[in-house]
Amino acid sequence: MGQFHVLTVFLPAMEEMTLTILGCGSALPTSMHMLSAQVLSVGNKLYLIDCGEGTQLQYRKLGLSFMRLRAIFISHLHGDHCFGLPGLLSTFSLLGRRAGLSVYLPDDAADVMRSVVESLCGELPYPVSFCPFDPRAHQVIYEDRSITVTSLPLMHRVSCGGFLFREKQGLRHLNRAECDWRGIPVSYFDRLKHGADYVDADSNVVPNDVLTTPADPVRSFAYCSDTAYLPALAGQVRGVDLLYHEATFAECDAARARETFHSTARQAATIARDAGVRRLLIGHYSARYKDLTPLLDEARSVFGETLLSHEGLNLAIK
Repeated sequence: MGQFHVLTVFLPAMEEMTLTILGCGSALPTSMHMLSAQVLSVGNKLYLIDCGEGTQLQYRKLGLSFMRLRAIFISHLHGDHCFGLPGLLSTFSLLGRRAGLSVYLPDDAADVMRSVVESLCGELPYPVSFCPFDPRAHQVIYEDRSITVTSLPLMHRVSCGGFLFREKQGLRHLNRAECDWRGIPVSYFDRLKHGADYVDADSNVVPNDVLTTPADPVRSFAYCSDTAYLPALAGQVRGVDLLYHEATFAECDAARARETFHSTARQAATIARDAGVRRLLIGHYSARYKDLTPLLDEARSVFGETLLSHEGLNLAIK
């Protein structure tokens, strides 16, 4: 019988990407909902998105790590999105944080929030940087080894920006059994992961796709905070794995939505449909709605893959 070998591909586990909802109400906390705050987790890194009143209580209740928080992103200076920030930064001080922390917020809000925090918290024992971004521009405002964050121009009563979180493309995966069978030296592995073919001493070429498998697909999440219906937004969040879009009102209250520069559930779903996203998550509900089923039904009539936000929701992005 001829000789044969079994090819086994060893793939490292992908880092988890999950979204945790701390609050999804609007304007004021109620017995049903806390105010806007979400945490995106990428591996062991946490990113806080908006920080309404009560955020740190929800943060602790849900067992999230205070010390793993890498950055904070504030969409705008309405209280239901930022009143929790001074208390959270003060708590970090009491917990002994020493690592620096950057807070990203619209350019006309940075000095205001810096002044508020300095007045209420005094001198913190760790550096806090207030990093302004242009909420009218679609541009990268943050980057680390895992992700980039791009601003999304929104349309609200004050300067307001959303955020697009996108993983960086990882390296290809080694087919270790094939590499070992062909005697590929370990010193060559890094080049293979970066896409190079293998060329041996006799100039024989082994194509890269024989020795590796494709990198994990890049995952993405878009956060669209308070905004009037903005059709142009669809082009900026096209194809994301998860879109969070405010749905403050039902279509029966569309006039109120226009007046306050908010969106209806149907409008949020229209953005999701036109952008070709995989899933839509709606939230920022008006306190007038005790039953959210009509909002969900309204959105699903346009875009079937719609979910309701609720406090404690932990949603894998994949």
